[in-house]
Amino acid sequence: MTEVQREQVRIEPCHKRVRVYFGGKLVADTTRPSLVWEIPYYPTYYIPVADLRAKLEPNGSVRESIHRGEGTGYDLVVDGAIVPGAAVRYLESSELSELVRLDWNAMDEWFEEDEPIYVHPRDPYSRVDILNSSRNVRVELDGVTVADSNAPRILFETGLPARYYLPLTDVRMDLLHPSTTHSSCPYKGNADYWNIRIGDTDHADLVWIYRTPVAESQKIAGLACFYNEKVDIYIDGELQERPQTPFS
Repeated sequence: MTEVQREQVRIEPCHKRVRVYFGGKLVADTTRPSLVWEIPYYPTYYIPVADLRAKLEPNGSVRESIHRGEGTGYDLVVDGAIVPGAAVRYLESSELSELVRLDWNAMDEWFEEDEPIYVHPRDPYSRVDILNSSRNVRVELDGVTVADSNAPRILFETGLPARYYLPLTDVRMDLLHPSTTHSSCPYKGNADYWNIRIGDTDHADLVWIYRTPVAESQKIAGLACFYNEKVDIYIDGELQERPQTPFS
């Protein structure tokens, strides 16, 4: 594989201070991370090896990448604790050879400046706009109206369908039952879910709420949102086509 082929991966410098913690110990602290798009949808952080506060121990594993070449796997040693397979370096890549990729989920906390971040770094080319609206939004499931609102907040996120966040007072809360499912989003924060029960049928995880979203998404705090992919949504009386997404 030639170096030209390997460098098809998209890499950009970032000027945020990034800190990583494991077990309460500082693993990395850098003001010169790189954003690397390993997949097209969002980037991950690569950190200069010189800015690690933990030790890398080669574990003999190898990871192949079409664009990055051969990756050497490492265990991470943090104050005597070993985190198996938590790091990889691409030593043959001219742009990545001095950087290390830490496994996001193997770490306990990631910070940009002094704010925690979730799931993955925010893509600088994606944005979230939340707009107040007076359009009527009605949600049906199995022919039953489960929400009807003239005060939606519509969330527009790059690459995803519009999402309609509705006041709980406009939702049939008697049909909603708490789910054990939770999720996290780098742009919005941590979400809780509800199931919808229509008659004897439970529809799992169709509704979610961000009770305490991140600062940039405060306008959806405490509002309920339904998967457009799985319910019938009418906007000003017109039935919307269900979008096809990974959530369909």
